Amino acid sequence: MAQRVTIAEIAGMAGVSVPTVSKVLNGRTDVAEGTRARVEQLIQEHGYRRRTAGTTNSPMIDLVFSQFGGEWAIQLIAGVEEVARSEGVQLVLSECGGEWRPRQEWIESVLNRRPLGAILVFSDLDADQRAQLEARRIPFVVVDPVGDVADDVPAIGSANWNGGRMATQHLTALGHRRIAVIGGPVEVLCSRQRVDGYTDALRSAGIEVDPSLIRVGDFGVSGGHREGLALLRLPERPTAIFAGSDMQALGVYQAARELGLEIPRDLSVVGYDDLPVAQWVGPTLTTVHQPLRRMAELATRLVLDLARGITPAALRLDLAVDMRVRDSTAPPPLSNLS
Repeated sequence: MAQRVTIAEIAGMAGVSVPTVSKVLNGRTDVAEGTRARVEQLIQEHGYRRRTAGTTNSPMIDLVFSQFGGEWAIQLIAGVEEVARSEGVQLVLSECGGEWRPRQEWIESVLNRRPLGAILVFSDLDADQRAQLEARRIPFVVVDPVGDVADDVPAIGSANWNGGRMATQHLTALGHRRIAVIGGPVEVLCSRQRVDGYTDALRSAGIEVDPSLIRVGDFGVSGGHREGLALLRLPERPTAIFAGSDMQALGVYQAARELGLEIPRDLSVVGYDDLPVAQWVGPTLTTVHQPLRRMAELATRLVLDLARGITPAALRLDLAVDMRVRDSTAPPPLSNLS
């Protein structure tokens, strides 16, 4: 077995001081980029791991959100917690303050805590952040990647394109022709996929795609309300809206109420996620069921397998989705049929 290198040997090979290597190991930012890259490469090549008084890794995993809040996040947390509890692993929650990547402060805290691994929700790592985790053998898994990620990045998602298509097909099957969509932020991959599924379903039904009916929201109630009002105030308003998330659907409900429209008599609404609130509102919300808890459970098992050196059968997995038809959709008013 190869002899373990020391921090002094790493410093010698890199041509830097031991304190400089220590700064890199602890994720400090006061190291020149070229120097840090050289040290990171040597750490990874030689498998250097800092000796600690106890175990090499703490029995915990980090769960990182772009922005925490709402039932959507609670469903994911519950899925992670269920697996973590059964494995005797603690959970540390962090958020990026609405940014799509963790701050360097988070990287520094992770390098100090040395968790078994990290799960990032709607939050990707840049090349430098990834290198820092990989150099210290801290695996990570991305849930619902913000953008396209490299093939070797472990990721768990769902069939967003198919979900968008299913939601729109449900509405065309009811007879709707003027169907709008409110997507999430355009930089978010799952949002673009859902909108792409919507446009494909329209074309398959022989319906021309109207750019004025494609709106950008924020996956929250405020975005659904804002864009719902704009759509419903059009001279020729839509008879149905695919809201792109359950929370945006609630915003559309609010917009319809303010304009004196009744759901589903005057407007059909479809959400996405199938959060518990979908069955609490009136009328109950027709939505695309996304297996959020299952996604979180699989991501947790994947990151724990990677931490234990187990090679997974697959690094990438998109789970199936299905329609949950309830009371918020119906055929369009006869006056709108063409």
